[in-house]
Amino acid sequence: MGIIAWIIIGLLAGAIAKALMPGKDPGGILVTMLIGIAGGLLGGWLGKVIFGVDSIDGFFNLSTWIAAIAGSLILLLLYRLVTGNRHSHHHA
Repeated sequence: MGIIAWIIIGLLAGAIAKALMPGKDPGGILVTMLIGIAGGLLGGWLGKVIFGVDSIDGFFNLSTWIAAIAGSLILLLLYRLVTGNRHSHHHA
């Protein structure tokens, strides 16, 4: 897949992950896209390690989107754990 496809998948997977895990997120469209792209890479790697499948096959393959969204959810959760704790102490 080309870089444009990764950016589109990243943006959409990151947005879907944010929609599935509602809450207040610092960062705008760029952070969402980066989480989505990194999530796609993480999801593809986990698919290979855990299930022994190459889950990042192509833009129109469902496995690519599932891997990207799953990876994005994991990264979003980690992102919130790291940044959420820091922000909540300032409000106290």
